[in-house]
Formats: sequence, C-alpha cells, structure tokens
Amino acid sequence: MATRIFSSFCLTFGKRLCRSFSSIEMAGLPRFVKIVEVGPRDGLQNEKNIVPTSVKVEFINKLSEAGIPMIEVTSFVSPKWVPQMADHSEVMEAIMRKPNIVYSALTPNVKGLEAALASNVSEVAIFGAASESFSKKNINCSIEESLERFQAVMDKAKEAKIKVRGYVSCVLGCPYEGDIPPEKVAEVARKMYDLGCYEISLGDTIGRGTPGAMRLLISVVSKKVPVECLAVHCHDTYGQALANILAAIQMGISVVDSSVAGLGGCPYARGASGNVATEDVVYMLNGLNIHTGVDMHKLIEAGQYISNAIGRKTGSKVAQATHSSL
Repeated sequence: MATRIFSSFCLTFGKRLCRSFSSIEMAGLPRFVKIVEVGPRDGLQNEKNIVPTSVKVEFINKLSEAGIPMIEVTSFVSPKWVPQMADHSEVMEAIMRKPNIVYSALTPNVKGLEAALASNVSEVAIFGAASESFSKKNINCSIEESLERFQAVMDKAKEAKIKVRGYVSCVLGCPYEGDIPPEKVAEVARKMYDLGCYEISLGDTIGRGTPGAMRLLISVVSKKVPVECLAVHCHDTYGQALANILAAIQMGISVVDSSVAGLGGCPYARGASGNVATEDVVYMLNGLNIHTGVDMHKLIEAGQYISNAIGRKTGSKVAQATHSSL
C-alpha cells in the first residue's frame, strides 16, 4: 500500500511538471512514444535458474495490465540453445491477452515461426547483427548468411499475414570488433527493411554508446531506412541508456525497447548491467510530456513481482527510489 501511495505521488508530481512545461515548445520530440517491453524474452533468457512457466505468465499478465502496447513474450528457439525459453508455447497459450496489445516472439527460423504461428502469436521478430564476429558467435553464421536464412522466415510470415520486426545488434560497438561504422549498421538495416521488416530495432548490445554516437547513428541509418521505421534498444552498461534514448527521440525516433526492472543484458559484454529499465524510460518520457499509455503504478508492481520471483534487486532507479523513500 505504501509503495502504491508513493508511486502515485511520483506520477502526480510528474504530471504536474508536464503541465507546467506544456507551453514550452519541445523541438524534435514526438507526442507519443511506443514502448516495446522485452523483459519476458530478452530480460529472462539468460537467467541461470529456470523461471517457472506460471511466473512468466503472471509477469506478462501484469505487464498487460500496465498498458504496455507491445510485449515480447518469448523466443521460439531450440531448448538446447536457450533452455529458459523451452516453455515458449505454454507461455504464449496461457497468457491473458488484451485487445490492442501486441504479443510478439523471436523466431530465428521457419521451424520457430511455425511453432509461434500455432501459438497464435501477434507478430514475430528476427535477430541480426552489424558485426560479423558477433553474428558468428551469436547465431553461428555470417551476416550475409543470416539474411539468406531470414528470407525463408519472411516468406512464410508474409504467407501467414504476420508482421515481422527486425533487430540489428552491436550498432554502437561490438565486444569483439570494437566500434562499428554507422554505414555498416545502415547497410544491414536496409537489407532487413528490404526483406520486409516493418520496423528495425537498433540495439546497443554492449551499452557503450553515447548520445553523440547515437545521434550520428540515427542520422546515417535514417538515410537508408525511414526514421519512422526505426526503434532503439539500449543497454545501460555505461550508464548512458536514458541519455541515448533522449538523443534518439530528438532525432525522430518514436519507438523504444526496454525491460522492466532492467532485466537482461548481453552475456558477452564486460560489466553488463542489463537493459534500460522500462520504469525509468516511462518516468523520463512523462517528464517530457510525451505520452506512452503506460500506468506507472502497475508497471512498478510488475517489476517488483518479477524481481522478487527471481530473487534479484530491481535495476530500476525509479523503483529503487520509491522503496527507499518509504
């Protein structure tokens, strides 16, 4: 109860700030930003202990209650490679679906796509990279080979009239190759766009990007792919995620991936601290008078639920501040 009261105060105070600044022209900022919640998939996939299916389902249901417009539920990959996602079909079939919420899944190949379609997925995603080394390490093939594999997925998805979202990882640095030229990112993003991906999410996989690098990246990539078809996916390893997101939306981005409680993080990144926390992103956007449609109270509750379930302290600064102020 005390947590709800304080989070209510935070939200009310944030709304008052928004109203007080509403007359100020915020050049380059969108009125609405779509939040893509990746916690159930990207956030949990590398957890060492298997999270029970019932916990995953309840977690996703709580995210739905919070009004997240798009939730990446699971990944239809072989349990041999990602044991945590072995219950993908059970989770997808058990969640309580709400209208106007997209429930997506990662499907790296046709077999995964077929299983996802059988589980009534809303849309799917494919996962590529801007780094040759990372592509070979992560999905065991070159960038060009990965694109050839994705063609079959795209063809099957088109036949099933299912939208496909594309991920490009290592856009602001690779754990093996270091800096990645923005032009290389633009090239891969364009190829995924040409394959038929309606949206391309640019991932700072190791979280080393800075706002300046993000602005340069968006300026280069948006010459190859329309900016309205781009999203950003920021990890917070160097504490730059929120600043990078702000820089991205100033460049015209209006879709942001995030993970409640800051769950996840690249297992190959030194010092990885996780994805940017959804609570922190929504709090920042509220303060900029940018609408998300997300209920902050219920979002914090969802983060607290999964953090307690996996026995880990939340990575959200907003959630931490809420608790410490009680």
